[in-house]
Amino acid sequence: MDQLGEAVERACRRLDPAFRRVNLEILGNTDPFLHAHVWPRFEWEPADVVGKPVWFYPREQWSDEQFRLGPQHDVLRETIGSELDRLRSGT
Repeated sequence: MDQLGEAVERACRRLDPAFRRVNLEILGNTDPFLHAHVWPRFEWEPADVVGKPVWFYPREQWSDEQFRLGPQHDVLRETIGSELDRLRSGT
């Protein structure tokens, strides 16, 4: 999770000048297994949620098609993968 968080931070910082930070969460709440979330945060987020956990986003936004992972995220996925490779190789 540490390396993934670092890779997400590097990728988002490179791709979006409004990058703020990465939030890391390890949970074991409703799922019967421990799991983690890596959330990049940005200055362009609405003022009423930018300084709060992402769970404060409106419920309907979580299922809105415009925010779903898709081809528009290919560059971000590739950049995160490249950063993970760099971290693994120590560069």
